[in-house]
Amino acid sequence: MPRLRPFLESFLPLSKLRFAKFVAVRVPNGWAMATWIVVAFVFLPVLVVAGSIFADAGAIWAHLADTVLATYVTNSLILMVGVAVGVLVIGVGTAWLVTMCQFVGVRIFEWALLLPLAAPAYLLAYTYTDWLEYFGPVQTHLRWLFGWESATDYWFPNVRSLGGAIAMFTLTLYPYVYMLARVAFLEQSVCALEASRALGCGPWRSFTTVAVPLARPAIIAGLSLALMETLNDLGTVQYFSVATFTTGIYRTWFGMGERVAAAQLSAMLMLFILVLIWLERWSRRQAKYYQANNSVQAPTVYRLNFGRGLLAFVACLLPISLGLLVPGGLLVRMVTANGGEVWGNRFGELSSNSLILAGITGAIALLLSLILAYGQRLNNSLSVRLGVRLAAMGYGIPGAVIAVGILIPITRLDNIVANGVIALSGRSPGLLLSGTITALVFAYLVRFLAVALGSVESGLAKIRPNLDDAARSLGYTPTQTLVKIHTPLMTSSLLTAVMLVFVDVMKELPATLVMRPFNFDTLAVRVYQYASDERLVEAAAPALTILIVGLLPVIGLSWQITKSRQSRRP
Repeated sequence: MPRLRPFLESFLPLSKLRFAKFVAVRVPNGWAMATWIVVAFVFLPVLVVAGSIFADAGAIWAHLADTVLATYVTNSLILMVGVAVGVLVIGVGTAWLVTMCQFVGVRIFEWALLLPLAAPAYLLAYTYTDWLEYFGPVQTHLRWLFGWESATDYWFPNVRSLGGAIAMFTLTLYPYVYMLARVAFLEQSVCALEASRALGCGPWRSFTTVAVPLARPAIIAGLSLALMETLNDLGTVQYFSVATFTTGIYRTWFGMGERVAAAQLSAMLMLFILVLIWLERWSRRQAKYYQANNSVQAPTVYRLNFGRGLLAFVACLLPISLGLLVPGGLLVRMVTANGGEVWGNRFGELSSNSLILAGITGAIALLLSLILAYGQRLNNSLSVRLGVRLAAMGYGIPGAVIAVGILIPITRLDNIVANGVIALSGRSPGLLLSGTITALVFAYLVRFLAVALGSVESGLAKIRPNLDDAARSLGYTPTQTLVKIHTPLMTSSLLTAVMLVFVDVMKELPATLVMRPFNFDTLAVRVYQYASDERLVEAAAPALTILIVGLLPVIGLSWQITKSRQSRRP
């Protein structure tokens, strides 16, 4: 390299700084290689699904197109539109109320409005069905109260429908929009809001013409997360008999045994996600959002009178009650009323399986996230940044799609290995990877690596680069710098990354249902199986466990947000 540098400088008009960047981008190092290995490892299922578009599925694809494909598209679109409207109304509305209005209980609602995020939509679907069905307590009480004798005497909405699925998703996913919208409202320039007031704008007009347009990027980001989670769901839509792409993938793979057609359905579902992202970017292609970040002066809040304060209180309490308190209370009642029955049936084994999978995935996800984030910190070239973003795409891809993208290459690899072993020894080794915990953890990593990566990146971003230079001057290698300097400084971020992945794995149903080993069930799978068999009482204990575990990181996140923003309120 010392002899190569004068030669290059004589032909290339590079300054010393530009030459250093030139060499850094083109000369690979160990961390850059490790980064690209992780990217290839995580992005492989996406490539497999995308490549299946050109495969020949035979007559089955024509059969799907003639019979159910239009239903999958229509139901998925209606589901997305309905959930989008619901989460926008609740998320943006409650975020504005707790940020800009003063009423009784506002400080509690600031963090409590995040709690429904801990409840998966399929848990709400099972509990509300048991509560609102014909022989449930609600309709039974109504018939007793009004003297009705049968269903022909009155009308009651059917919760097991497309509208019911929209309601379940809305109640559990609005916190995505609420969280990001509230942060955006808090960080908006006070001057813009005060100027709107000086020009005669009332609270409603300031909200619609100033606050919401400035917060649009954050709101759309939260909406995108909610819609991706909607398209990922399997338990709710299958229990409500709503045919979507996710249920179609599951039926085509397991019901018909057509893996190529299932992969092509997965590719169409991925196309839905890409179109969603593209439409959002296209809609603001010429728009710019600039605002002064005022971290000292808090916005002037609207002090609501008794009537309006009561309405605001009810508006904030209702989504918390319907999204967490009511289903949680129903689960607690079922567990306490049927203690011996609900705690049996291999509950300890199911909990152990879920904890093992979640713990292994959380640890590996943390390691891979450190490789990606630190590799990008050491070599922040365009190619490395692009690779890291590709590795983080898995969170936007439904679990059923990832399962298909993993099972196809793993099955082929197993067959190749098995044929080789048979040719050499005459004995079949069986399937080495398909239907094992290894394949399932792989699916979890592809799906949730972005969750851990975001937390690790935020932790690394808080460490000044001069600490790296100081460590290098003391003779530390990059790996030693990460282990001895960076890791102790970002312990909380690392723990957060593990905790978030842990909880997401505990709740994940589609990928687990498709890829779990034989006779290896988790809490989420057992809840789904019991609910499908209408054994909701036996599903209560596993469902309550998932809910309690999911509450822990949400409560921690709510507490951190509230603590960091307390100084912003007058």
